Amino acid sequence: MQLLLQIDTPDYDGWKSTWDSGAEDRANSGLTQLQLWRAVDHGAAFALLEVHNPAHAKDWLAKETSFGGVTTATFLRTV
Repeated sequence: MQLLLQIDTPDYDGWKSTWDSGAEDRANSGLTQLQLWRAVDHGAAFALLEVHNPAHAKDWLAKETSFGGVTTATFLRTV
């Protein structure tokens, strides 16, 4: 299972620094970063994560999105 995130941010560089510092927390939540993209025409970042433990991933997501900012999260399964 994968998790696709769209994070709207007016300050990509600041967001990226914070994102990088959270790598250990994501790993402890059963998430592995597969890919990271930056929107070309607006302030958004996209992250594709491998989900090793859906319950822990949902807990991490609830904690992360409670801090504000618009984040769209979609759990995906390869078919």
